[in-house]
Amino acid sequence: MPPLLRVDGVFAGYGKIEVLHDLSIAVPEGAVVALLGPNGAGKTTTLRAISGTIPIQRGSVRLGGERLHGRSPFEIARRGVVLVPEGRGVFPGLNVRENLAIAARAARDTNGSSRQERMARVFDAFPRLRERIDQRAGTLSGGEQQMLALSRAFLAEPRVLLMDEISMGLAPRIVEQLFDSVAALKDEGMTILLVEQYLTYALKLADVCYILAKGRVSFVGEPDELRADASLVSSYLGGE
Repeated sequence: MPPLLRVDGVFAGYGKIEVLHDLSIAVPEGAVVALLGPNGAGKTTTLRAISGTIPIQRGSVRLGGERLHGRSPFEIARRGVVLVPEGRGVFPGLNVRENLAIAARAARDTNGSSRQERMARVFDAFPRLRERIDQRAGTLSGGEQQMLALSRAFLAEPRVLLMDEISMGLAPRIVEQLFDSVAALKDEGMTILLVEQYLTYALKLADVCYILAKGRVSFVGEPDELRADASLVSSYLGGE
């Protein structure tokens, strides 16, 4: 079966600075793929290139065989590739209810009952959001904002969910709760491309791991292969 999301021979960067060099990644449907590597390896740039927030210079990005490269971020999101960016992704001046309503209205499936069911599941997963339903997102704690960002992405009914360092700056207890929610999404069959600093959580969730180094793929394999190669972990991941 061909992968749901395919990145082939992509070159991308910022202005004249090229960050990704002939990068290729395959994300099978229903799988969690972890994108790992040291700071500056090109992980966030990869997610931005896929989601259309930066243009690619050469190469292609396809979803189910359909071309994504060259499309706007809005068009890519409407086709089902949804990014949870580093540093949260919420409207700080709107309350929790309004943030969720915007995401629900933007969903590919406009069936009202489906939106209501998904909203109920959001509150089951994150009961704290129900408690904060009328609170402005900008006044939530960092963990609560990340819960809201994940919930907004879930309500958008993605075919592929891109997640960039959702644990950044959060307490271990909150990180564990967030990853429990991500594991539940995996159990439901959601396709996920994950950039994550916590190697333990990434390897626990992932079906396939890629390590990037200087904008190129230096390793691709299953988590057990990576765990078994201490020199590889030490060289590229700082011995985590």
